[in-house]
Amino acid sequence: MMTGKRRKTRVSLIISTYNWPDALMLCLQSVLSQSVLPDEVIIADDGSGMSTSSVIKAFEQDFERTVKHVWQEDKGFRKSLILNKAIKEATGEYIVQIDGDVILDRNFIADHLFVAEEGCFVRGSRGMLTPEKTRQILLAKSIDIHCWSPGIRNRNNVLRSQFFARLIARKSLSSKSVRGSNLAFRKKDFELVNGYDNDLTGWGHEDEELATRFVNSGIYKKVVKLAAVQYHLHHKEASKNNEPIHADAVLKKRMECAVFCINGFQQI
Repeated sequence: MMTGKRRKTRVSLIISTYNWPDALMLCLQSVLSQSVLPDEVIIADDGSGMSTSSVIKAFEQDFERTVKHVWQEDKGFRKSLILNKAIKEATGEYIVQIDGDVILDRNFIADHLFVAEEGCFVRGSRGMLTPEKTRQILLAKSIDIHCWSPGIRNRNNVLRSQFFARLIARKSLSSKSVRGSNLAFRKKDFELVNGYDNDLTGWGHEDEELATRFVNSGIYKKVVKLAAVQYHLHHKEASKNNEPIHADAVLKKRMECAVFCINGFQQI
């Protein structure tokens, strides 16, 4: 018989967002539907307007645990900085990080706890929704989606089996192909490498740069499939003007085996 014993690992779910309240509303609906709820939800808001605040306030009424809205003034794309600020507010020892334009499978948090491992950070994947499917979901304001729904690209990324997920998970000291939309790590490891690099402004590679320093410090990347499923809403890509600069920063950190950034978590 189940005793209802509370799990030992305290989870902080970090959700980054910027001025897409309709998508954030769906994302937060999927948080409410989780089979295992995170202990707190922290919205890392890179300067959104009042419509986003209204969505978060409505969510607070329904979510029975802690909700924090960490906001900074809109001065361009500063995702690294707002993530550092949000994680600074986190009380959980385990951080699960997503973007506010994804819909989570109901077992998303449960799966991340299932695959979590000391000495590792977890890189998940996502299924991409077509523009038409995204339009339909936004109009319906519904998170009723599953692996066989029409309009999903990368369908292999939304299949789920905990049993096989454990069998095929692989670990490596490689920081390539890491995306912050489905990422998990221990807060102590994040602090060890001084978090995100605040000097990386504009789109691109801030997550891979963090992963590079994780790997350089001996923390393995654990690639997970068939678990921690999420569906990504289609949208136009952000400006990639700074992407080459960020790519060079990642390469430099990799070549130098750097484990610490000068302007990061401790500097906010």
